[in-house]
Amino acid sequence: MDQILYEVKDRVAVITLNRPEVANAQTMSLLDDLDAAWSRAAADEDVRVVVLRGNGRHFSAGHDLKDRWPGPKEITLEWIYNAETRRYLEYTLRWRNIPKPSIAAVQGKCIAGGLMLCWPCDLIVAAENAEFSDPVVHMGIGGVEYHGHTWELGARKAKEILFTGRAVTAAEAEKVGMVNQVVPLDELDAATMDLADRIARMPPFGLRQAKRAVNQTLDVQGFYAAVQSVFDIHETGHGNALSVSGYPVLTRLEGMKEHIKSQ
Repeated sequence: MDQILYEVKDRVAVITLNRPEVANAQTMSLLDDLDAAWSRAAADEDVRVVVLRGNGRHFSAGHDLKDRWPGPKEITLEWIYNAETRRYLEYTLRWRNIPKPSIAAVQGKCIAGGLMLCWPCDLIVAAENAEFSDPVVHMGIGGVEYHGHTWELGARKAKEILFTGRAVTAAEAEKVGMVNQVVPLDELDAATMDLADRIARMPPFGLRQAKRAVNQTLDVQGFYAAVQSVFDIHETGHGNALSVSGYPVLTRLEGMKEHIKSQ
């Protein structure tokens, strides 16, 4: 079964995460396929808008930890840094900056690496049951590789969700401006496609320039430099874990899973 589905509907490219049996957890190969889908949409002159969605109950449970690492004897900080630079920094920044508007449709859980899929999108439509969280401090890491937290939530709210690992509800995310719309779960796809259709009717060059204006303003304010710098801070978490336990994360995975279930 394809991990990523791709189709074009009325000038809208719909990219679908398709591992519902594991809550769309992200393997390395899934991210490679996802990047190829984004590149395909960016290159298609008939596509005006990109929609990212997930099949099943949840948008994404984040990185698939069963997939990520080589054996304990082979893994080094250099290997981790190279792999994560490509898939967790370069990919996300490329998706953020494609010259077409993008919309993420989020339902259920959006955990850690799931944020790295929806945050690069220009707009987010959330189902009422959507919950956004980054509980990786449980693993001795200060947050996922793409640090959108401060920009999406504000400094104090970003610290709160990182320090506690608690989930942000769809309503709370809309209140702080991280989410554009909150809709009933059974209306999520229709509401997202309606928004995409309205945007697709606008002149494409105007859309491209409007997106560039907003992204460039954020970059002048420090977004791009901050994301690069905080990525290196993230990597020191892996280095510390390797020195302490010989594994890239401190192994409190069961505690983190129980914490997520209790949300």
